[in-house]
Order: sequence, then structure tokens, then C-alpha cells
Amino acid sequence: MSTIRLFRKEKNTLMNKILYIDPAYDDSYINLFNNHLNKYAEANITVEVESLEGQQGPEHVEYSCYEVMVMPDIVRKVIEAEKKGFNAVIIGCFYDPALQAAREVSKNMMISAPAESAFSMARSLGSNMSIIVGRTKTIPQIKQNVYRYGMAENFAGFRSVDLGVLEFQKDSKESMKRIRAESRKAIQEDNADVIVLGCTAELGFHESLQKELGVPVLDASIAALKYVEMLVNINNKAGWSHSRVNAYESPPHDEAVQFGLYNK
Repeated sequence: MSTIRLFRKEKNTLMNKILYIDPAYDDSYINLFNNHLNKYAEANITVEVESLEGQQGPEHVEYSCYEVMVMPDIVRKVIEAEKKGFNAVIIGCFYDPALQAAREVSKNMMISAPAESAFSMARSLGSNMSIIVGRTKTIPQIKQNVYRYGMAENFAGFRSVDLGVLEFQKDSKESMKRIRAESRKAIQEDNADVIVLGCTAELGFHESLQKELGVPVLDASIAALKYVEMLVNINNKAGWSHSRVNAYESPPHDEAVQFGLYNK
């Protein structure tokens, strides 16, 4: 009779730091995001939340012109984060601004963003996702990412609650009422079996919603956190990181220094 012996591995005590970038020149959501993300972070993960600084700029990026304005400082903050020893960065906007650029400038640091992360999870959790957006204005931009990330066949539709980014947390009861109503329509009329909250400002609603609705409701910020935790773990265990060939190829160092992207 053979015997199988089970060996308990030592608990991994390696601490990893993740920087969550709120891509706006406004600190209103910093404490909210910090408490929210650290509540869901694994025991060996510490999340720090920072907004952009150094100039006066947009408080949100609902408009494409605002998105373009914040991109240079997102890239700079990613570079600084790696110098400070962060293991990963989350770009905290559902548009996923500057995601490819951030991966180009990182060396061994993992980068995630809400839409890519939520879509990847939604595909595994159900067959059809609906996205609950703040305003119809944001739909064309997010729709581009639906196709870019290969989710067209798993996409049931958009539902708007007619709230701007800065309005979601002002009256949480009213926000919840609108999100609940549109989520029900998405399930009943669009045949959605996964609900994706398509704005990072929709934090704090998913738990009670999915209990009521009986389907997964994905908080985009938590999705980005869990996705990048997986990437960090894979990087630590298997050495896998963002490819440096083709799409995420890093710019030549001397050239980037010449253009002011890197210091010498």
C-alpha cells in the first residue's frame, strides 16, 4: 500500500505594494478608494491610492479631451512608482487611459486597468455582460474597449443611470436606486447574466446588488485589483511579465531620455 505525504508550504510573507492611480487632479475619492481597495486586498498586499499632482487639471475624465490631458502625468507616475518599489499599478478609470503606454514604460512592474480586468473576469463568470454607465456620453469610448478587448460576442448592452463621475457618491441611496433599476432591465430585457459597473466611482454598491439580483456584479476597481494581484503572483512565481516584443516594446532608453520621458 503506497502512502501519499502532504507537505504544508510555509506561508508566503512577501509583501507586495500596489499603487492605485486616480487619474484626476482631485483628492475627493482618495480615502474612499483607499479603504475600499484595502478591504478586498489579499493579506500580503498593501494598496496606496494617489491622484495626479503638479498642475491644475480635470477632476474627472468623462471627456476625451480630459483623458488626453491626464495621460502624460499617468505615465510619469507609473515610472515613479517603479522607482519607489511598487510591484504593480492600477490605472483607476474605466476608459483604461494610457494602459498600453504604461506597460511600455514599466520594466518588471505589472499594470492593470478596470475595463480590461472586469471584461476578462466577466467572460469567465457568465456568457453575456451588461455595462452600467454613468452617462450616455461615455458609451462610445467604452464601446471601443468592448471591441478592443474581444468582448463583442459576450456583450448584452449598455444601461445609463444619468449620473456624472462626481455625483455617484453624493447621494448613495439615489445612485443605488438608479443602478438597481437599470441592472434589472439589463437582466430581464437584455439577457445579461453578469453586470459590470462601468465607472470606478460606482464603488460600494456591488455586494448588496448581487445579493438582490442573483448574478455577479463586478465593481471595476476591485476587478482591477484582483486582476493585478494575479499578475503579481504570476510574476513572483513564474517570472511572467508584460512582453517586451511588439505592442509593449519599451522605447530606446537614450531616445526616451532625450525626449524627457526618463531621467538619465
